[in-house]
Amino acid sequence: MIVDNALWLNLAVALGIGLLIGAERERSKGTGPERSAAGIRTFTISALLGAVSTAVDFWLLVASIFCVMIFTAIAYFNRRTQDPGLTTEITLIFTMILGGLAISAPALAAALAVGVAILLAAKEPIHGFVLGVVTKDELNDFLILAAATLIILPLVPNELIGPFEAVNPRNLWLIVILVMTISALGHLALRWLGGRFGLPLVGLVSGFISSIATVGAMGERAKETPALIGAAVAGALLSCLATILQLAMLLAAIHPPTLHALMWPLIFGGISVAIYGLAVTLNSFHKNGTEINKPTKTFSVKTALMLAAVIAVVLVTSAALKAWFGQAGLVVASGVAGLADVHASTISVASLAGAGKLSPESAVIPILVAFSVNSTSKAVIALISGGKEFSDKVLPGLIVQVAATWAGWWLF
Repeated sequence: MIVDNALWLNLAVALGIGLLIGAERERSKGTGPERSAAGIRTFTISALLGAVSTAVDFWLLVASIFCVMIFTAIAYFNRRTQDPGLTTEITLIFTMILGGLAISAPALAAALAVGVAILLAAKEPIHGFVLGVVTKDELNDFLILAAATLIILPLVPNELIGPFEAVNPRNLWLIVILVMTISALGHLALRWLGGRFGLPLVGLVSGFISSIATVGAMGERAKETPALIGAAVAGALLSCLATILQLAMLLAAIHPPTLHALMWPLIFGGISVAIYGLAVTLNSFHKNGTEINKPTKTFSVKTALMLAAVIAVVLVTSAALKAWFGQAGLVVASGVAGLADVHASTISVASLAGAGKLSPESAVIPILVAFSVNSTSKAVIALISGGKEFSDKVLPGLIVQVAATWAGWWLF
């Protein structure tokens, strides 16, 4: 076996891995007859043993791991009455494997070692968070969200199906995940910041992802906890401000002349909904003088599925109109597409203007129509998710924003 500089570097990484993890375990080792069997020296030697075994022969590594497993099992058996935990024993075996990995992938091994050391050092905060902060219902809800994202999503078809081939199941399931995620963020914001501050902030941030989904999540929160309806309305309206900001960023990236043509409508629409949302937020501060102590649900799977179903109906309706009436004009097409998503219409119209097939001034009306129709969808979602009381408070803000955007076009 030829020993070159690369091998020495890999062995040095293995040595560092053993020292890093071993130093953390040494602090938790304890003293006296009840102390753990492995400390900094044992972990360091274990990492080097894994590295050297890998460098010599793979089967030597397997035999070394088997021997270390036997030693750790004996050590655990001898002290099982004092400490039934297996963390140190499992970490010792894993450290040896990381030492072997350092020979072929030193960067990955070092990164994993740092992660393990952080996880070991954060024992008390992690235990305190899981046992004292997160409730059982919250943990179950987050497991449902994880399963929806990591298990179900990869299995959902990513192709157009159904009438007129208008529905992509993967996109609809992403909406379900998005609504649940926004609701979960709102729940966390309620716990950390309180209802008066948390929901408006979550609404503004989540609006950059999907304003329609945010309106639905805020409606669900308002229906669950009526005392938070003011903050939920503020969050829904501030998500509409995020829509304006996102449209401006999209137009700036795709075709700046179109952004210039839409400058005043976007300014008027953004300022109007910002003022209205700020007024609702301040009003909710006065009405909700005390924070909500009653625990709230993390999210509602039923509500998320219902919103996805509504959007699916909108998509099928849009495709049907296009198939029956043809391309009756860019304005009609943009309005139909705007029922589900204003960004897609904006991107397509701005792309036409960028390609020289449409003047920036001619692109204004289709984009404003899509924006107005999209606001109608938000009003429907507000009624479905939050009920009449929530919808009655959101609808004036939507009307003010749409009217202001058209006023900006008419005046300038």
